[in-house]
Amino acid sequence: MSTAPAKADHDTTRSRGSATWLAYLFLGICFGITLTQSEVLSWFRIQEMFRFQSLRMYEIIASAIAVAAVSVTLIKKLGLKTVSGEPIAISPKTMGLGVRYAAGGTIFGLGWALAGACPGPMFALVGNGVSVMIVAIGSALAGTWLYGLLRPRLPH
Repeated sequence: MSTAPAKADHDTTRSRGSATWLAYLFLGICFGITLTQSEVLSWFRIQEMFRFQSLRMYEIIASAIAVAAVSVTLIKKLGLKTVSGEPIAISPKTMGLGVRYAAGGTIFGLGWALAGACPGPMFALVGNGVSVMIVAIGSALAGTWLYGLLRPRLPH
């Protein structure tokens, strides 16, 4: 029995995996450039938003929500599949006005205001030379780890 086909499949999977990582890296760099050029990373723009001095950030957030809504609708209507051929399933979410949403939103907003950055752009800020964001990234990772540790004991 020959092992050549198995080796060929493994090599194909490995090269596809490398290409995928390169694509992610390229898209991440493009996203970071977009965030930088749009000034979404600017602490002053974020401060303007939280002080209600400018609508710029709210308009950017609203456009992101609109793009996401159209994208999710198209994914569902067209029955799109992942790269590996699996159907994309978006489970329905139950929304409410409970205390947990208010508490979670407040904690997220406070963290955003104190750090001067939303979690996504923190990596782009590090790439732009704002090395203090490494502390914010470490803190975000520690908070995520802590939530994972305490999740079974938290009310959901």
